[in-house]
Amino acid sequence: MMITRSALSRRATAAAGAATAAGAVSAALAVALLAAPAPAVAAEFRLPDFDTVTLPNGLTVYLMERHDVPLISVRAVVKAGAVHDGPQPGLSNLTGDALLLGTRAHDKASIDQAFDARGARLAGGAGTEASTVQANFAAADSAALLPLFAEIVQQPSFDAAELAKLRARKINGIKQAKEAPRLVVQTYYRAMLFGERPYGSPVGGTAGSLAALQQSDVQGYYQRYYRPDNAAVIVVGDFQKAAMRQQIAALFGAWQATGPAPAAQDNGQVRADQARVLLVNKADAIETTFLIGGAGIARNDPDYVPLQVVNTVLGGRFTSWLNDELRVNSGLTYGASSQFAPLGQSGTFAISSFTALPKTGAALALAQTTYQRLWKQGIDAATLASAKAYVKGQFPPRYETGEQLAGLLGDMYAFQVGRAQIDNFTRDVDRLTPDKAKALIDKHFPRANLQTVLIGKAEAIRDIARQYGEVTELEISADGFR
Repeated sequence: MMITRSALSRRATAAAGAATAAGAVSAALAVALLAAPAPAVAAEFRLPDFDTVTLPNGLTVYLMERHDVPLISVRAVVKAGAVHDGPQPGLSNLTGDALLLGTRAHDKASIDQAFDARGARLAGGAGTEASTVQANFAAADSAALLPLFAEIVQQPSFDAAELAKLRARKINGIKQAKEAPRLVVQTYYRAMLFGERPYGSPVGGTAGSLAALQQSDVQGYYQRYYRPDNAAVIVVGDFQKAAMRQQIAALFGAWQATGPAPAAQDNGQVRADQARVLLVNKADAIETTFLIGGAGIARNDPDYVPLQVVNTVLGGRFTSWLNDELRVNSGLTYGASSQFAPLGQSGTFAISSFTALPKTGAALALAQTTYQRLWKQGIDAATLASAKAYVKGQFPPRYETGEQLAGLLGDMYAFQVGRAQIDNFTRDVDRLTPDKAKALIDKHFPRANLQTVLIGKAEAIRDIARQYGEVTELEISADGFR
């Protein structure tokens, strides 16, 4: 999750990983409910050329020169996230946000002033598998702000007083987020699917785990994972590559790692040996929020692109099957969607919606019936053609600005995505046929042993929950998410 300096001071959920959960659900619903139909013909998109450099200290550097606007976007990506928290959930998230609290030479106020006075933007944060610091500024301000950016990445102070205030805000944010189930349902879902494995760790931690974190924990985490051979610096914008390469080498070349590099680890796979239901009791709830699904795919899976097309039909746009049935035709909800949420090694798939408490049984049954259409009915050529046009129309606008391209390069580094997935996007969409769509459905969409999370008034929906698998109950007020 990314936070800006101004948001850092008032961030209620950015809460910890609860907001990361919220982002996943909200983004899915936003795509399903608000997107307009795409044009029938979309231009082919190819990733602009960029240089890749590895400095002697192991730092990866991506340089993409673009002169359309006099702006520069710079991003540092470190392979350090919630999967590395171990027994201290929330440590990565706290560390990532604390980078913006000041450096050894500049306190938070002076950093804020340096960026604000130039109309620049600075943000940072940590997610499941990577942490990011990013800045956007005018090319003319590069000489002043790029050294300060490098200082923030390499020389954070982790001021004790500022850190204590940040931790307190995060704890309050987690507590507040649980008052809005759609903000936390994805966190419960991941915890259910992955259990004790690293992918099950809540990005933002829990109120209890955060309260126990100290300055020394943050400093130790930074020393273990924030190192040049575990990081990339990405610069996109209005500069000359040769000069920028020299500047990055001068600013980051002295950054040295200590001790062995972090070892690769297995972050876990979805548990789906039987149908399960996690029923999270919110006694005052008047709605039921639910997710239904199971295992998904990794971000670099070869089927990543065509699966976006298939999922568009099911639940990826306003005219999807799920939204048509649960919102338009039945009025059971204001929106329903589905999405793959890819991770570095695996991922999840989920149908998501919410409904008034008395309609819980009908909404769950209709969601399940609609989902089964993938196998019982399949996707015909006309429906597939419409989805293909929609997806091709939605893709290029995601990567128009320097900031967006820097984010894409950061994802490519963190999740080991080759540029072929981007450059071949149009080709892979066009090659999808109804028969290939059927094969993808059989391969990637979970059908048996579905996993379900329900957040609502347990007393009223307990019997309904039992229809969908073995039920585990949890109070939403309990610390943690499992």
